[in-house]
Amino acid sequence: MSATIGDNEDAVPVAYKYSWSPSSEISLDQYLNQAKPSMIKNDGTKPWIWCHSGRDRPERDEQAVIKAISEAQSYLTEVAEQVESIKNDDSIPARGSKKTGAKGKKEVREAVQAEAYNKLKAIALENGYVDGKWLIFASSDRVDSIWSTICKSLVSGPLKDTPAIACKVATTPAIDQPNYQHVLCIYLADIYDKDAVTQVMKVLLKNHGMKLSGCKSDLNTRINLDSKHPSGVQSTVWKTTDLLAKDEQEAMVAAYWTEVETSKKEALQTAKEAAGVDQPKLQAKKKGPSDPFESDSEDEVMEKAKLPAAKPATGGTKRKNAEVEEEGDKGQEDTDKPKAPPAKKKKPAKKVF
Repeated sequence: MSATIGDNEDAVPVAYKYSWSPSSEISLDQYLNQAKPSMIKNDGTKPWIWCHSGRDRPERDEQAVIKAISEAQSYLTEVAEQVESIKNDDSIPARGSKKTGAKGKKEVREAVQAEAYNKLKAIALENGYVDGKWLIFASSDRVDSIWSTICKSLVSGPLKDTPAIACKVATTPAIDQPNYQHVLCIYLADIYDKDAVTQVMKVLLKNHGMKLSGCKSDLNTRINLDSKHPSGVQSTVWKTTDLLAKDEQEAMVAAYWTEVETSKKEALQTAKEAAGVDQPKLQAKKKGPSDPFESDSEDEVMEKAKLPAAKPATGGTKRKNAEVEEEGDKGQEDTDKPKAPPAKKKKPAKKVF
């Protein structure tokens, strides 16, 4: 398969509607409100939404880029064939042996893939095609918020002071896909510059609490090298743990979200205090002559609302309660007994005159 310059998804098409830069006619906020990745369906003409920092990418020699793509594509095809050959070679044992020193299929295959990783890097460097990007994945219910955060940071926030130069996000598929993940890319001019890549990474972790997936070169994208490629070659230039230890990354993200929660609590407390200022508490009564027009203080109102505490029963009360209970028992006994029929009234005796 041959790659051409027209396959470049890392370049913005001319007069593309969904692309913003500081020279755009509308503000970034207006753009973000109009171009939400969760709302824009990709009909084949709008797969990405772009945002540019205003810091342009270095100009690349187009012929050198084409040469790099062609060379890398041919080489990767050879590697895929070699990996398949190792898989089917019965002379290579399935597992290695420490006794004989024989290497198993896995070891042989990984050696070929490691060599290919280094070769692709060399092709990129030789031809000056070193552009690349950090990758982030976001669910449809969070992508708008994450996209907005990245764009604002790139233009006027913490990412502005890093080598990051642009970003893009995938729009929504025309046909609904359950659990679809939008990919976001943050571009750098040199993805092989470890210090530059690490600087951007730290901002994404410390200032935005992002979950990163790795760094990928534009060259690897152009030759269709991904995690499912038959060659099995690593598609990313940097894994996150190549740059920072896992526990260090987790500590940065945890600190960010802790700060977010703290800020929320402080904002809530400030709002409560502001409400208290707008609606001041009633002042307590001053000692002295009573004022018939004076209201009860808030404390007094609350005090009056309290129910009086029950007093402990005294001995006399106990006896009285006992009598009541006894009377109640008697009444209950009388109720339980069958009632006697009412007595017949006697006729009054006749008077004798």
